[in-house]
Amino acid sequence: MVLLHAQLLMKKCVCAAMLAAVPLLVTLASAQAPKLDRVIGEVTAIDGNTNRITVKPDAGAAVAATVDEKTRYLRVPPGEKDLKSAAAITFDDVALGDRAFVRGHLSADQKSIAAVAVIIMTKAELAKKQERDREEWKRRGMAGPITTLNPETKEVTISTRTHEGPKPVVVEVAGNVDFRRYAPDSMRFSDAKPSSFAELKAGDQLRVLGDKNADGTRIKAEAIVSGSFRNIAGVIKTIDASAHQITLTDLVLHKPVTVVFTAETALRRLPPAMAEMLARRNAGGAGGQNGAGAAPGGRPGAGREGTAEGVPGPQRPEGPKPGAGSAPTENAQFPGGGGMRRGNMDFQDMLERMPPSKLEDLKVGDAIMLASTNGTDGMRVTAINILAGVEPLLTAAPQGGQQIFGSWNFDIGLPE
Repeated sequence: MVLLHAQLLMKKCVCAAMLAAVPLLVTLASAQAPKLDRVIGEVTAIDGNTNRITVKPDAGAAVAATVDEKTRYLRVPPGEKDLKSAAAITFDDVALGDRAFVRGHLSADQKSIAAVAVIIMTKAELAKKQERDREEWKRRGMAGPITTLNPETKEVTISTRTHEGPKPVVVEVAGNVDFRRYAPDSMRFSDAKPSSFAELKAGDQLRVLGDKNADGTRIKAEAIVSGSFRNIAGVIKTIDASAHQITLTDLVLHKPVTVVFTAETALRRLPPAMAEMLARRNAGGAGGQNGAGAAPGGRPGAGREGTAEGVPGPQRPEGPKPGAGSAPTENAQFPGGGGMRRGNMDFQDMLERMPPSKLEDLKVGDAIMLASTNGTDGMRVTAINILAGVEPLLTAAPQGGQQIFGSWNFDIGLPE
């Protein structure tokens, strides 16, 4: 589901290149210069009268960079690891939306910085770089949940999406691989930390860039981004639009959760007819042959027994369901199982084509399913993707348990 938004992975990925230039900036300032502070973010205001450039970091309040005749200005292409290709520019060349790396001396209140050097990556060049990266990861990348790890051979097996269903792919991790891992409370790539093979674990979502073999069953990794995400289903209890958050009770853990919306959160709503169709199809998936989710007497949906507790909406209609009696989907209790892929129908692709919704479109009592960061506080999460209009899916699901998510396909999306 995280692929829905395709927007969380590698956004503002140029931060790593900027950080690599830190030692060189000290030399630029002065061989005897004291230790310099730094501010990295987007240029949001430029005032030539006061000689100030306002920079908004990815986290925290904006900082005013005060410049003078001694300030050095440089422009570097996105992705560069050093300043060899840097071009000298002037104050007038800095533009709104540029990515700025300011080195200097922060004030005591952290609200301003006396700039010694300002390094710029232009908004236009960043957009081109992000598009190139996106196409590269789309062409040479793969993604899916980790199913097995082999530390001895440095190989990881992931379950990828195909039109035929889940497909295992072996990721070869030997050699020089760039590892990154999402921070616990952030879905920004700019907040992702350098990582290693040792931090990977079964159940993580992983996206890998590299060279695939002829049949696509193996890939030699050049770069890996991983993360641990949480799947939540529940009924909205309260909505606080001013704070950009809602509260609900997790139907799996039966605990209250505060869900925070950000600018990157993707919200979509299933049309009623589609929700009913998916619920009927899923009756033969996560429920399996043993009739999980069916009421006594073999009538799926009869009464409230065998359904997700506390979910509003009509009972499932009686009668045979498409796919009923089929074998359980592979990984039926694991996100990414692919149970909605019968008849070459890709649930993920369907969701991506739906128009986006807004927080204002939700109301108390709506049932939702979401993917979030797996933060340090289990009572508060940041939503990556939210799907509303899922009452039929949750009503058809077995009571509680991770089987609610058996037909969902979660991965971490393409770079932006």
